[in-house]
Amino acid sequence: MSARLIMPLMVLLAGCATQAPQAPSARPDPGFGVLVMAHGGGPQWNQEVLAAVEPLKDDYNVAVAFGMADAASMQESVSQLEARGAGRIGVVRLFISGESFKERTEQILGVIPGAPAKSANAADAHAGHGEGHGGHHRMEFWKLDTQASFVLSEQGLVEAPEMGAVLATRAQALSKDPAREDVLVIAHGPGDDAENERWLKHLDARAEVVRKALPFHAVRVDTLREDWPDKRVEAEKRIRAFVEQAAREGRRALVIPFRVQGFGPYAKVLDGLDYVSDGRGLIPHPSVTEWIEHQIETLRPTSMRAAR
Repeated sequence: MSARLIMPLMVLLAGCATQAPQAPSARPDPGFGVLVMAHGGGPQWNQEVLAAVEPLKDDYNVAVAFGMADAASMQESVSQLEARGAGRIGVVRLFISGESFKERTEQILGVIPGAPAKSANAADAHAGHGEGHGGHHRMEFWKLDTQASFVLSEQGLVEAPEMGAVLATRAQALSKDPAREDVLVIAHGPGDDAENERWLKHLDARAEVVRKALPFHAVRVDTLREDWPDKRVEAEKRIRAFVEQAAREGRRALVIPFRVQGFGPYAKVLDGLDYVSDGRGLIPHPSVTEWIEHQIETLRPTSMRAAR
């Protein structure tokens, strides 16, 4: 039996109605800017990130930079924030792991040394290339031209307790008979084995909310190690074996991607197997907007928090 992607219309529409957490009614302080960094992808990928950030614009001077710590997109967004009065900028990195691109980002921002000055060739390469998404991610590397100071978020989404609620929402929407269902949460995964173990530990902590939400037969987390072929082979075997066992023993496998957006390569990995999924990552969901705001408030100087 082939896989089925379940996308109930009402559930999908409800998930798209992202609500921001209640915030103070004061106007945003333009002196404190917020740069939200996200990997970026196709039009839907980018639009769902922008939708998650949009409710925060009433209370924060915020801009989004897509790309894998790309200096060109970061420069554009930082310049926008500075033009609106930002002298101090909090950088919220909307990545699964808090370790992703951290050192590179610090170098580009000038927080630590390592990035060269922008060359004329870099400027020419940037012209006319737009956001550089749709599978063609820029990776320009140079120090930004800015007078702002920066402070970076440390926590990734895999470490965020708020993401447990997202997984529980996805699992509850898919479930029909939890005692006869096995849940599999899959994430991209890094190449380094020690870092991968940290991912799995954090993923399992997020999945604990799923275990408490409904009495599923089993809830498992795994990483595909997507960009490392030698490690991916074993991961694919393990992931497929879990789904196959559920079907063999008369249970439904519910597959939930722990990705910022979308299902990634998992449909291909699970091709020919019997499972159900809505195909959605962590967005759209209000908990992602809440997490972004929590990061902002952690980065905001105490004096600015008190002023609100």
